[in-house]
Amino acid sequence: MRKHLLLLFFALTCSSLAALAQQPAKKPNIVIIVSDDHAFQAISAYGGNLMQTPNIDRIAKEGATFHKGYVTNSICGPSRAVILTGKYSHKNGFKDNENSSFDGSQNTFIKELGKGGYQTAWIGKWHLETEPQGFDYYKILPGQGRYFNPDFINMDGSRERFEGYVTNITEDVAEEWLESRDKSKPFALVIGHKATHRTWMPDTADLGMFDDVTFPLPDNFYDNYANREAAQVQDMTVDKTMIMGYDLKMFPDYDSIKDSNFTRMNAAQKAKYKAYYKPIYDDLKARNLQGKELAEWKYQRYLRDYLATAASLDRSIGRTLDYLDKNGLADNTIVIYVSDQGFYMGEHGWFDKRFMYEESFRTPMVMRWPGVVKPGTQSEHFVMNLDIAPTMLDAAGVAVPKDMQGESFLPLLTDKKAKGREAMYYHYYENGEHAVSPHFGIKTARYKLIRFYKRVEGWELYDLQKDPQEMHNLYGKKGYEKITAKLRKQLDGLIEKYEDEEAKELLAQEKGA
Repeated sequence: MRKHLLLLFFALTCSSLAALAQQPAKKPNIVIIVSDDHAFQAISAYGGNLMQTPNIDRIAKEGATFHKGYVTNSICGPSRAVILTGKYSHKNGFKDNENSSFDGSQNTFIKELGKGGYQTAWIGKWHLETEPQGFDYYKILPGQGRYFNPDFINMDGSRERFEGYVTNITEDVAEEWLESRDKSKPFALVIGHKATHRTWMPDTADLGMFDDVTFPLPDNFYDNYANREAAQVQDMTVDKTMIMGYDLKMFPDYDSIKDSNFTRMNAAQKAKYKAYYKPIYDDLKARNLQGKELAEWKYQRYLRDYLATAASLDRSIGRTLDYLDKNGLADNTIVIYVSDQGFYMGEHGWFDKRFMYEESFRTPMVMRWPGVVKPGTQSEHFVMNLDIAPTMLDAAGVAVPKDMQGESFLPLLTDKKAKGREAMYYHYYENGEHAVSPHFGIKTARYKLIRFYKRVEGWELYDLQKDPQEMHNLYGKKGYEKITAKLRKQLDGLIEKYEDEEAKELLAQEKGA
């Protein structure tokens, strides 16, 4: 009898284990945190010495740091459209911030996750002109949003104003949604932060946190843009473009500021800003700085405000990680932090983005997935914001639509033999603000070839090994004919692969001229 019971117990145990083995693996939750204009140079995980970012660094230490993460089009709205669709701007239709609005009827990775049983939400900065589609929930900032006492658009179209600082409020709303969601379903949440977008308005608690720091001037702050015509005609220098009032909060009368960023502040917020900025303004007027002294003063003020704004962003990311920890979600949640593009921290004398030069083309991106991505992974593979959509679908076990142009980078993190891209394609379209000429191009491990058009017509070639700051345009120089021809052929191949008809036609016209 006892023997029969033991045999029965063994059979039932094996049957139970077999049934468990046949059950599908639990789908991972997904949290994607998208900031605005956050430079990799300002993140300590990337070796930046401007400030410490302990919470972004934590994601990197517990997961992977992408040292060669790039965007397809370095500007805010288009970048978000690429992240959502996994398609280049010419395919998803959102090419620039001036003339585009997002066609929400098109497919996105969020819609595919929804079909796969996920509960989905986007909270915070959206910046795609039309209302979100395919989400179970959203609460978004109108346009660029405001740093203080921001309005949010609800799903019924109504607007709701919150008292406080936008970075903190965005995190509050995100956590409220996480609390109220259907906990029987896996979730995919995108948290869109306004920080660190111009005009870099720090939380009142962070005012002055970098005042004791004198930041080193970039080696090429006084770039003369020799042999780089597109760089010569731009309008994005710290020296000439940055506005004393709008950007640097230098006003002659702090009791009657008309700037809408200030008029929406409450009395306490205004008082703290006045108490901080007025003595700085008074000191500036007394010193009567001119020329290079004034330009370098503006650079120091820019970095102090920008980095203080970034501090609130990093702190908010820490709150997101803490929430996942406290609610037992961390082990089964993918967390990605990414900026919508890079940003200039005074390199070439600039702020802003747009150019295919490294500081704006390259974007910070770190990812954590416990049990799948080995802690401390340092990835040197080329990855793009284009790849986030197919990667999340791959991770969720959801089929990737054939028309998505990105590639899952999970194999690059889990298989040492996996090979990524040999080259990346870029196309920037906007021909307005900051006077940056539209351009497209290719980057390989060593070289970068760029074709500017419309505002400026011409080519640029850089040897990134010898000239990482991209100061010396080699296009047309003797001795570079073979590498130029090879890059042109590679560029043609990528234009064909991604079906960029506008670029294809422009090059065809050039050959026929």
